[in-house]
Amino acid sequence: MAIRTLITDDHKVVRRGLRGFLELDPELEVVGEAENGEEAVAMARRLEPDVVLMDLLMPVMDGIEATREIRRQLPEVEVLALTSVLEDASVTGAIRAGAIGYLLKTTDADELREAIRAAAAGQVRLAPEAAARLMREVRSPETLIEPLTERETEVLTLLARGKANKQIARELFVAVSTVKTHVNNLYRKLNISSRTQAALYAARIGLVSTEELSEESR
Repeated sequence: MAIRTLITDDHKVVRRGLRGFLELDPELEVVGEAENGEEAVAMARRLEPDVVLMDLLMPVMDGIEATREIRRQLPEVEVLALTSVLEDASVTGAIRAGAIGYLLKTTDADELREAIRAAAAGQVRLAPEAAARLMREVRSPETLIEPLTERETEVLTLLARGKANKQIARELFVAVSTVKTHVNNLYRKLNISSRTQAALYAARIGLVSTEELSEESR
């Protein structure tokens, strides 16, 4: 089944360009185009895409606020930031709002198509430049609510390396539902709300390298 994708950008020529090369991939289906964040939220509710490509600087409602609303209203929909902006506030804002990845518009077509497939599978995708900025913002908690178990640490490491829940389940020889339980426990103990934040925490404490966040599963 094709991955249903919603394109959000306030420039028509960018939307049409993205549609043009995404539709060359039989695994991707462009279900709509939104020209601002407010329209993206409404279209996401109506169309229920798998992935929303989200520009950040837009009129009416910006991409960060739109990401927050989509993730709040439609937690099954993943948001992939695609922007020309590489300011710390934009990068951290998008990830805190719930974006699973952050790519620049200089990303080539093949990498973008792969990133959409990864996002649909629940895998983190960060441009190397974005990962570096995010690392400066992430802090290791002084003390955790509870220490991570050995198995939770294994799950965190694999998650940070870009593995989806099904892949983690296969590697650890457990059920997908068990992996989901471990991930939820990680969120609670680390006081975070997304896989991207979990991956960044893993890099911060040395479980994986910053390069692995950007490159491991490409």
